[in-house]
Amino acid sequence: MEAVGTGDDAGAVSDLSLARRAALRDREAFTELVDRHGPALYRYVLRMVHDPEVAADCLQDTLVAAWTGFPGFRGESTPRTWLFGIATRQAYRHRGRAARLPVALPDELVESASRPPDQDAVDAALVEALDIALLGLPPLQRSCWLLREVEGLHYAEIADILGTTRDTVRGMLHRARATLAERMEGWR
Repeated sequence: MEAVGTGDDAGAVSDLSLARRAALRDREAFTELVDRHGPALYRYVLRMVHDPEVAADCLQDTLVAAWTGFPGFRGESTPRTWLFGIATRQAYRHRGRAARLPVALPDELVESASRPPDQDAVDAALVEALDIALLGLPPLQRSCWLLREVEGLHYAEIADILGTTRDTVRGMLHRARATLAERMEGWR
């Protein structure tokens, strides 16, 4: 077994090793990849399409495409980047069917233990304002912003996912950040 080189869990099997095993139709390896990356993929497509049902459909289509596509995975990118590329294509395919209303964060993501009672309302309003501002961005800028700011991917990974260059990603991020800063001015 290959160990992950990140130091997070020295005994864990690497994504690349799991991808190779999934390419050989190892269901357990595929399940492990889904467990590792499924929540981030869902979070990403949900913010892209703004409809939980459509996001679930996108995620399901992403996983089906990944399962059938793993034999052709050449390892030119990380499995995570490859999965986000599939998810991006699925989100673009489904986005026309998505409701254009903002989606509130799931309850388990909202921490309300030691916060002032009105803080939840302020946070919900901020998230709604951000969702509305994100909807106003062109899809590629929105993808870049979400992949960088929410998922923490590097420019090269985003470029690989979107089939573009790092410089293009840098430019799209600059424009997205400038637009969001302008639209969110009232929240400073």
